[in-house]
Amino acid sequence: MRSGAGEGDSVPVAGVAEGPVVTGGRVEVLPWHVVKVQCSSVNRVVALPLASRRPRPRVGVLPGHSSGPGDRGWPAFGRGDVAVRARDGRHHGVRTGVRATLASGRRPGRALPRLLPDHGGGPCSTMGEEMPRSGDLAQRRATLEDEWSRVIPGLSSPGSLRRAGRVLSREVADSWARSLASVDPARTHAPESSDGAAHHRWNGSPLRGPVDGLADELRSVADDAGFVTAVTDASGTILWTCGGRTMRRRAERVNFAPGGRWDEEAMGTNALSLALRTGRPSTVFSAEHLVTALHGWVCYCAPLHGPDGRVLGVLDLSTTWDRSHPLAMATVRGLASAVEAGLRIGTSGAPLLADAPALRLTCLGAEDAVRAGARLRLRPRQLEILTLLALEPEGYAPERLRASLYGDRPVTASTLKAEISHLRRALGGTVATRRYALTAPVSCDAVDVLRALRSGDTGTALRLYRGPLLPRSQAPGIEEWRTCLEVAVREAVLTSDRPEHALRYGERAPYDTEVHRHALRLLDAGDARRAIATGRLASTA
Repeated sequence: MRSGAGEGDSVPVAGVAEGPVVTGGRVEVLPWHVVKVQCSSVNRVVALPLASRRPRPRVGVLPGHSSGPGDRGWPAFGRGDVAVRARDGRHHGVRTGVRATLASGRRPGRALPRLLPDHGGGPCSTMGEEMPRSGDLAQRRATLEDEWSRVIPGLSSPGSLRRAGRVLSREVADSWARSLASVDPARTHAPESSDGAAHHRWNGSPLRGPVDGLADELRSVADDAGFVTAVTDASGTILWTCGGRTMRRRAERVNFAPGGRWDEEAMGTNALSLALRTGRPSTVFSAEHLVTALHGWVCYCAPLHGPDGRVLGVLDLSTTWDRSHPLAMATVRGLASAVEAGLRIGTSGAPLLADAPALRLTCLGAEDAVRAGARLRLRPRQLEILTLLALEPEGYAPERLRASLYGDRPVTASTLKAEISHLRRALGGTVATRRYALTAPVSCDAVDVLRALRSGDTGTALRLYRGPLLPRSQAPGIEEWRTCLEVAVREAVLTSDRPEHALRYGERAPYDTEVHRHALRLLDAGDARRAIATGRLASTA
């Protein structure tokens, strides 16, 4: 076998430890430097990534669930035995649960983490993902570039999205419209965070311990496949990166480096900002990015949730567009799950999480409560009680709480006590009895908004304010707090001297003429974003 395997070549693989050997299947090298092992006796596909631009390939195995003897992290393949047969008909065994090497005798590389989940496909299934060809990627990139050139110049408001065809996902198109309120598509690099203290923030981040524990694996993935790996905080500021020298230099040109801000308000549409906004994994390819300086990149990103369900940041794998591959998303999701597991069980060297709230309440534009990572099934009335107690940590006298929930309705004290009793059981007993108050820390998005407003951080308040407080509730106490939050956020916007605040608030308040006029007063005469405010103002006439 020659030193460098080419596209379509067979790569014999052999086991190096004791274990059953079977036959059937094949191995082939694909354009992305991934060896695909197709096996007729198991219901999953194993990928062996080869190092880019190295004469001696390193071998890893995806996915994994149980380790083999003496090889920590290398998986048993599951149901049945696994084998590989080269195209010449000769059989080359792959033993379960052990390292695999190229049959030419090259040394095996480091084990990669479990990167692909189980799936229910049949023999030789690839989970519906085709290995991309370079021509297909180039065509996709060209199509997106055409769409960007057609849509962006005329995208003055969300209503302009009717111009966008089926090339873009709705998520990306909506992000384009939002981003144009604060981001120039010709921006060359991400801005620096205002405090310039990414190093100190990383030292105090709860993510540091779990990430340090996975650092070798993260560096291995980045080096072998030509990626840059990054971890951000909840604001989208990069705190940590790793990767090969060449890719790091490319990334630094756009400030994809510690201290760079990659939230949507700072850098427009990108995988990091979408994952932070939606709380779901996200991929952004080439000209799906709003900023043209990023059209040569593809980014794969997954949010990192704390034990209380809060998004603490994101984990991102980025590389050049021509290395795009569906396995990368499975990789970043698997690595993110490993980081989250480290947050749950604790990692040596990580900041202590004992004082972190075990209860997370989301009540702005949504109704959700998570305790110790598990979603609580609370009735609407119990969510109202929990929200009021979170907003007023000093607690409520029974009569005042009853009035805040029921108003003048003739509701007995025993009815309120029954609701409190149900809530107390759901929270593990953390509701005081005589004066109703929470006896354990709670993290609440409405409280976070008020805290940001008190500190004068209008940008953070707008980012966290995703809608009215418990929008379906008609409880008098909730309605009072709802009005308080709405008025406080709006007044902060109207007193801000930053036009992006008025433009962002205007997305949620399309008929608020005062906000649109305020945006126009702050925008320079030649600022293209004036079209957005002008269009919104015209729609209110």
